[in-house]
Amino acid sequence: MDKITNKLDTWKDIFIKNIPNIAIALVVIFIAYFASRAINTFISKTLGKKIKQESVRNLVSRVASAFIFLLGLYIAMTVLKFDDTLKAIISAAGVSGIVIGLALQGTLSNTISGVVLSFRENLNIGNWIETNGYSGQVMDINLNYLVIKEADNNTVVIPNKTILENPFKNYSLTTKMRIALECGVEYGADLERVETLTKEVINNTFNQEKLGKNVEFYFTEFGDSSINFLCRFWIESEDALERLRGKSNAIIKIKQAFDKENISIPFPMRTLEILPNQSLDIHKLTEKEVS
Repeated sequence: MDKITNKLDTWKDIFIKNIPNIAIALVVIFIAYFASRAINTFISKTLGKKIKQESVRNLVSRVASAFIFLLGLYIAMTVLKFDDTLKAIISAAGVSGIVIGLALQGTLSNTISGVVLSFRENLNIGNWIETNGYSGQVMDINLNYLVIKEADNNTVVIPNKTILENPFKNYSLTTKMRIALECGVEYGADLERVETLTKEVINNTFNQEKLGKNVEFYFTEFGDSSINFLCRFWIESEDALERLRGKSNAIIKIKQAFDKENISIPFPMRTLEILPNQSLDIHKLTEKEVS
């Protein structure tokens, strides 16, 4: 008990003796923390006028913020006279760095990939992309992963390495998208009138002349109950949602125009012929035959 008491007294004396240093170290860490946040905001605003890519601005501001905080932490440890401890840590880091590097190979790969993605001009925050089976708006590009928000508001986190090693489609690189719309009309319809009417509806709705494009219209086949056609046109869009809205709007307008001109869009029908000497048992028909 005497040894324990003496040890505690020694620690108490050391603590009391170093109270000024501890107070200074805490102040330094406190200042470094808020300085790092201020630097982050300042660099983001300053670079915002010169660098258009938000991902690059975020990367630079985060690195600068981390550097300021680590610098403050180093000064605080120096004030507490942990110089020998720092030297020991740095010496050990050289030996253990190889082991840690091998263990964190995937993490380091994602970090390097994050730096590469941040400087890519064909990928930026706010773009609508499709990659690795997911499609959505890029919300963040950091040193470990990329975050996208899908159309259903779900958030998807994808490792940077996966993005870099696989192709992706960026809908935001162009302001124009082409929509392909397939439909069919009855066999008794005036096909020339169908083509003219469809082109007029698309031109009036989406103004192809302003986009410098033309409406493409092709009859594709004699179907079982209709003559089918393909209509392709362009819209102003930078994401897949606008493409869906454009296609939906085109379907509504074409249906309204066809109804006004008494042009039917047929659907498959089945006719059952019952001979006079045959009976029909409805209970023995399959669901498909009944429909």
